[in-house]
Amino acid sequence: MMNTATTGLAAGMALGFAAYFGGFWAFLLVLVLGTVGLAVGLALQGDLDLHTRRQR
Repeated sequence: MMNTATTGLAAGMALGFAAYFGGFWAFLLVLVLGTVGLAVGLALQGDLDLHTRRQR
Protein backbone atom coordinates (compact mmCIF):
# COMPACT_ATOMS: atom_id res chain seq x y z
CA MET A 1 0.00 0.00 0.00
CA MET A 2 1.31 3.44 -0.89
CA ASN A 3 1.75 6.08 1.78
CA THR A 4 0.75 9.72 1.41
CA ALA A 5 4.15 10.95 0.29
CA THR A 6 4.41 8.35 -2.47
CA THR A 7 0.88 9.09 -3.65
CA GLY A 8 1.64 12.81 -3.73
CA LEU A 9 4.84 12.17 -5.66
CA ALA A 10 2.99 10.07 -8.25
CA ALA A 11 0.26 12.68 -8.63
CA GLY A 12 2.81 15.46 -9.02
CA MET A 13 4.72 13.51 -11.64
CA ALA A 14 1.53 12.77 -13.58
CA LEU A 15 0.61 16.47 -13.55
CA GLY A 16 4.12 17.41 -14.58
CA PHE A 17 4.13 15.01 -17.52
CA ALA A 18 0.70 16.22 -18.61
CA ALA A 19 1.83 19.85 -18.48
CA TYR A 20 5.10 19.18 -20.30
CA PHE A 21 3.76 16.98 -23.09
CA GLY A 22 0.19 18.22 -23.40
CA GLY A 23 0.26 21.84 -22.32
CA PHE A 24 -1.98 23.75 -19.98
CA TRP A 25 -5.29 22.11 -20.97
CA ALA A 26 -3.91 18.60 -20.51
CA PHE A 27 -2.62 19.67 -17.08
CA LEU A 28 -6.07 20.98 -16.17
CA LEU A 29 -7.78 17.83 -17.44
CA VAL A 30 -5.49 15.57 -15.41
CA LEU A 31 -5.98 17.77 -12.35
CA VAL A 32 -9.79 17.72 -12.60
CA LEU A 33 -10.03 14.01 -13.34
CA GLY A 34 -7.60 13.25 -10.51
CA THR A 35 -9.73 15.27 -8.10
CA VAL A 36 -12.88 13.48 -9.21
CA GLY A 37 -11.14 10.12 -8.86
CA LEU A 38 -9.96 11.03 -5.37
CA ALA A 39 -13.46 12.04 -4.31
CA VAL A 40 -14.98 8.83 -5.70
CA GLY A 41 -12.29 6.71 -4.07
CA LEU A 42 -12.77 8.38 -0.70
CA ALA A 43 -16.55 8.00 -0.97
CA LEU A 44 -16.26 4.29 -1.81
CA GLN A 45 -13.77 3.78 1.01
CA GLY A 46 -16.15 5.47 3.45
CA ASP A 47 -13.90 8.41 4.35
CA LEU A 48 -16.07 10.96 2.55
CA ASP A 49 -19.78 11.13 3.36
CA LEU A 50 -21.48 12.88 0.47
CA HIS A 51 -24.96 12.55 1.98
CA THR A 52 -24.29 14.94 4.86
CA ARG A 53 -22.60 17.48 2.55
CA ARG A 54 -25.61 17.64 0.22
CA GLN A 55 -28.08 18.44 3.02
CA ARG A 56 -26.54 21.84 3.86
